[in-house]
Amino acid sequence: MEERKEQAQMENKVLQAEEFVGERIDKFLSCRLEEVSRSYIQKLIKEGHVSVNGKPVKANYKLGAGDEISVEIPEAKEPDILPEDIPLDILYEDQDILVVNKPKGMVVHPAAGHYSGTLVNALMYHCKDSLSGINGVMRPGIVHRIDMDTTGSLLVCKNDEAHRILAEQLKEHTIRREYHAIVYGNIKEDTGTVDAPIGRHPTDRKKMSINHKNGKQAVTHYEVLERFGNFTYIRCRLETGRTHQIRVHMASLHHPLLGDEVYGPSSRPPFPGLKGQVLHAKILGIYHPATGEYMEFDAPLPQYFVDLLQKLRRKS
Repeated sequence: MEERKEQAQMENKVLQAEEFVGERIDKFLSCRLEEVSRSYIQKLIKEGHVSVNGKPVKANYKLGAGDEISVEIPEAKEPDILPEDIPLDILYEDQDILVVNKPKGMVVHPAAGHYSGTLVNALMYHCKDSLSGINGVMRPGIVHRIDMDTTGSLLVCKNDEAHRILAEQLKEHTIRREYHAIVYGNIKEDTGTVDAPIGRHPTDRKKMSINHKNGKQAVTHYEVLERFGNFTYIRCRLETGRTHQIRVHMASLHHPLLGDEVYGPSSRPPFPGLKGQVLHAKILGIYHPATGEYMEFDAPLPQYFVDLLQKLRRKS
């Protein structure tokens, strides 16, 4: 009985080697199972959950023509997410929605390695049971997200009806999202648009990239606000909201965001203490889900961003 119960909790995936003949099994699985981390794949192999042609293999096994790969993925158990008394910078709140100014370094919702100290933990304490449940227990109230080191306006829904309406606005691109950023280099044009699809990086699962084969449409409009010689202060308006969109698009123009440890230069940023990309979600404009009224919220630049601008102005 116990054995049958355990098997019922496994998700079994059967894959074909196809054009990956000669590749290591762990590398092949990293490419094919994008929802699973490379370290977890190694764990699955080590514990005998990966077999080829019915036999368990090691991580260094190289695929042959006609190989059939079977992967058993144990059912994930969602941890208990607890309310935490974490201060929130609230820009607006009513019975349907909440707009918060997220600080740098805060993860939006719980995930592996971040089950406490997130924005969701703080929202659960502040809103009690008044959060939409459409995105499940790990993301209550969350309609969209911004990266851990990105600051600024973030929309939260307190009920499912508001969530559905605002998710539709996101889908139809009627929500206004304007970001401010500092990038490396001197952008010559005063304005510009990047229209390039974004998808998962072909070899590095933690990164996104311009991907014309499997990417989704992504459009970013940018405008220069101030030039500092080796750096440029810009405003970006999103038409779409792909993962890391501004970071990927600006890096594709050879103007990565200052402080970006993923898409920027490998050398340390020229400003001591700076951690993560200099990117701030400044303006958020929505049509209120209950009244239909257009509302716009402006999150002031965080102090670290203001200080950076002052330093750059003194140097230029």
